Amino acid sequence: MKRKLMDKLVEWKNSDLRKPLIINGARQVGKTWIMKEFGDKHYSNVAYINFENNNKMNSLFDGDFNTSRIIEGLQLEVKDIISPDKTLIVFDEVQEAPKALTSLKYFYENAPQYSIIAAGSLLGVAMHQGTSFPVGKIDYCNLFPLCFFEFLEAIDETGLVELLLNKDWELISCFQDKLIDLLRKYYFIGGMPEAVAHYSQNKDFTQVRNIQEQILFAYDRDFSKHAPSNIVPQIRTIWDSVPTQLARENKKFSPGIIRKGSRLSDYETSL
Repeated sequence: MKRKLMDKLVEWKNSDLRKPLIINGARQVGKTWIMKEFGDKHYSNVAYINFENNNKMNSLFDGDFNTSRIIEGLQLEVKDIISPDKTLIVFDEVQEAPKALTSLKYFYENAPQYSIIAAGSLLGVAMHQGTSFPVGKIDYCNLFPLCFFEFLEAIDETGLVELLLNKDWELISCFQDKLIDLLRKYYFIGGMPEAVAHYSQNKDFTQVRNIQEQILFAYDRDFSKHAPSNIVPQIRTIWDSVPTQLARENKKFSPGIIRKGSRLSDYETSL
């Protein structure tokens, strides 16, 4: 699956001003995949650490932020040499180890030769009190769901992408019906990589819908993980109202849809 962000990652790798990089993005948009794919294609090896299921690596950052010590610990974990020129270091689910996020500051200041990419729930990181966020010491980029062009490439319609990019309107008009049909399918399938990949392989809309529902369930489950328990029911009520809110001609959020007579101030914290 081709993602436009890959070109920006290559630019980051080759930049003389490179800093440790954080990939922002919602859950399930493919952050883990693109980090590994980028490492496999553009580095000799990848030192991949997932902090969600690795308490040993969490404790590695509980001591000081000596980058040489941290690199030595990472090498022992991945059982490979971490070379500044040849290795991509990946910190995944970094919200589970907030001090690993803080360490990016020291890598930038004391060991900028290393290529480090991190991803995870930044909301989770923000809620860890006493954790220093490395402001000004890191680069950011955003990963979104697949756009229409990425969707077309994923379902093997690369020729149509080139046609649209070339803006050959006469030829585009010849394929108008096909493009409209594919756009409608994109509206239904959306841009979540798992749903697009399944449709590309199986053309099964029922299973696509099941995948979408599982993603929605995972989002709902995250509310209780990050928000105070007393407002989680209200957050879920707002979340459930989103389709109705978007179906209105006036796209401004309307609290009256959730409960008649309610005001925006009633939902300020939950929003």
